[in-house]
Amino acid sequence: MTDKEQSQKAKEFSKFWNNKGYEKGQSQQFWLQLLTEVYGVQNPSEFIEFEDQVHIDKNTGFIDGYIPSTKVLIEQKSIDKDLRKGIRQSDGSLLTPFQQAKKYIAELPLSRHPKYVITCNFKSFLIYNMENPNGEPEEILLEKLEKEYYRLQFLVDTGNEHLKREMEISIQAGELVGKLYDEILKLYINPEKDETLKSLNMFCVRLVFCLYAEDSGIFGRRLMFHDYWLITNYIHHIWN
Repeated sequence: MTDKEQSQKAKEFSKFWNNKGYEKGQSQQFWLQLLTEVYGVQNPSEFIEFEDQVHIDKNTGFIDGYIPSTKVLIEQKSIDKDLRKGIRQSDGSLLTPFQQAKKYIAELPLSRHPKYVITCNFKSFLIYNMENPNGEPEEILLEKLEKEYYRLQFLVDTGNEHLKREMEISIQAGELVGKLYDEILKLYINPEKDETLKSLNMFCVRLVFCLYAEDSGIFGRRLMFHDYWLITNYIHHIWN
């Protein structure tokens, strides 16, 4: 999925969920749809866990959402709830959603302690980095998700595995560009001249940029550079 395509998916998601949000009836649908449509998770029911039980004193609580691979805990509230204010609990106490999440965390095994906690009321996401749990949370508004979807990328970014895959792709791309470089160099009349090498280096850099621009949506249309390349080659073939 290109950046442009992901932005469009985020826009559609925001439009669908505008002014919707009932905690008990729509929370799971909201998160499954977000992970699938905006972040490309293929098997979301295997990726995220819902309603895990936590025993606090003599009471049983339920964690709204937890993503094991990225260690993200989610505390979901209805659209009418203020995420920064205390909400009445079953025992009569007032806790903010984040304070409620911290009570759950205290009862979890250390291996399941989250890196991030997200409190959400369908129209706003408050993100707490648990490296600094007393710090001010970052906020992402649903209405701005089209432009800020990348700020929730940590939901699916598994760290080392993700970086390893990116490195593998970069190496493969470098090898392909190297082969292309060698083949084009054979077509030059004076392949050993400094001017030839400088010209070819510049051409390859610009070619790689155009390929990246096409994938990321900078050109405005999918396969635009690909189509331009085919048309150019066709015209060149006719003239020759």
